[in-house]
Amino acid sequence: MSLARRCSRTACGRSAVKTLTYVYADMTAVLGPLATYAEPHAYDLCELHSERLSAPRGWEVLRLVSDQSNRGPSTDDLLALADAVREAARPPEPAPTMHADDDPQNGTKRGHLRVLSSD
Repeated sequence: MSLARRCSRTACGRSAVKTLTYVYADMTAVLGPLATYAEPHAYDLCELHSERLSAPRGWEVLRLVSDQSNRGPSTDDLLALADAVREAARPPEPAPTMHADDDPQNGTKRGHLRVLSSD
């Protein structure tokens, strides 16, 4: 099974490069870059079918241009990923220990918090 998404048009086996969605309230068909993942109410189209796309009479076709220079993760994405990996690899902090003379039932001080009894 191929992981590449295919064109939604019947009998077309080409790879999808654009995603088509409809905004019914605005009578607009929006054709933009291929969505990150397949949505049930969106249509993935190949280059040929995305170029031939026409909308019903009275509807507007909005073609969003993808930024071809922005392919792949950005520097910010890579730094965020590296920070997340470092955070996950950091050993957990030890749990605070309770001293024998701290008694939460009597309202004695425990660190900067104080437990008060409901009496």
